[in-house]
Amino acid sequence: MKIASYLHQGQASYGVVVDAGVIDASSIAKEIGSSLKDVLANGKLIELQRFSEGEKHIVPFSEITFLPVVSDPGKILCVGINYLSHVKETGREIPKYPMFFTRFADSQIGHEQAMIRPFASDKFDFEGELAVVIGKKARHVKAADAVEHVAGYACYNDGSIRDWQKHTIQFIPGKNFPKTGGFGPWLVTADEVGDPSQLQLTTRLNGQVVQEAKTDDLIFSIPALIEYCSTFTELNPGDVIITGTTGGVGAFREPPLWMKEGDVVEVEISRIGILRNTISDEKTAN
Repeated sequence: MKIASYLHQGQASYGVVVDAGVIDASSIAKEIGSSLKDVLANGKLIELQRFSEGEKHIVPFSEITFLPVVSDPGKILCVGINYLSHVKETGREIPKYPMFFTRFADSQIGHEQAMIRPFASDKFDFEGELAVVIGKKARHVKAADAVEHVAGYACYNDGSIRDWQKHTIQFIPGKNFPKTGGFGPWLVTADEVGDPSQLQLTTRLNGQVVQEAKTDDLIFSIPALIEYCSTFTELNPGDVIITGTTGGVGAFREPPLWMKEGDVVEVEISRIGILRNTISDEKTAN
């Protein structure tokens, strides 16, 4: 099942994605939850699936504005330096533990929406990544049991303001400018994705492939990340883990390759879909 969050006629909603559009779930929101995060927290994915199987009213894609897959996550935990190919291009040593930083919910933007290059910098970089959405509360979870706590997966573009990221050893400033993180196009439930270590990730900038790898190049697997995270914090339904980017980012090219206004960037992951965003400049310093 594919589930999208979006605006329709000015109202936030969610629904099940089909070829012609989205089966809007607003008519049962009172029973299962007002947002995708609420549906997960209430354990109502099965009810959403049953509703979609019997419901024939479809809202065309042309009538919706995509929102981030989870618009109001309690936590967005991002992993840095988690692909061997990325470690090699940075010249770092292989980390002993996952390197985490956080994103704020308002730094995200949905599929087909503009990622904003901020007024403060022209060093706006792409990072195609696999996002994991938590479906069940997880605390002190062992890696062997971790997948039971995953609702599904989505594409992510962890847009990075490189000069601000490098102001100190902490990445957070460069990762939290408004509308710099693309999250979409939808969540694909874990049962449809299968083994998340066997996915193909490709990032394209203006149609040119700039990143390409399989997720088996991850240093810390998704189960390992969930075990680690659930040890230092409680993971709740709707929380998101962004698993890291592969080699090929713009900062380590010669010359560097930065995203600019008018560019189109796509993150494609097999069995999930294609997240597409345009790049627009922030218009003022305010």
